[in-house]
Amino acid sequence: MELTSDNKLKNIIVVGDRVLIKPVKEPQKTSSGIYLPPGVHEKEKVQSGYIVKAGPGYPIPHAVEEEEWKPEDEKIKYIPLQAKEGDLAIFLQKGAFEVQYNQEKYFIVPQSSILMLEREEDLFD
Repeated sequence: MELTSDNKLKNIIVVGDRVLIKPVKEPQKTSSGIYLPPGVHEKEKVQSGYIVKAGPGYPIPHAVEEEEWKPEDEKIKYIPLQAKEGDLAIFLQKGAFEVQYNQEKYFIVPQSSILMLEREEDLFD
């Protein structure tokens, strides 16, 4: 299978309450025109990026006395995450894990490290 921009992250499964974030490219110079050395923005405590994959959520433990007649797949349930694919996330660098995949930098971030989300759709109708 050939990797394209559409399917390069297709086989990645994010587990639990974590999201995969592609960091936003920060400007290389300040508003006054001073060029910044590489790595300056990476040391900041707060980062931003777009969520490209999200995990299923927080697992809910099942009761000890489960009914035997229930199918096995009904026993695992999750509380879904508030973060969704495509959201712009502002997150704490301290809780994030940096990973390289296909020569691109991503962050794996637990939902508890996300401070704010920006979503394109209207939240209040």
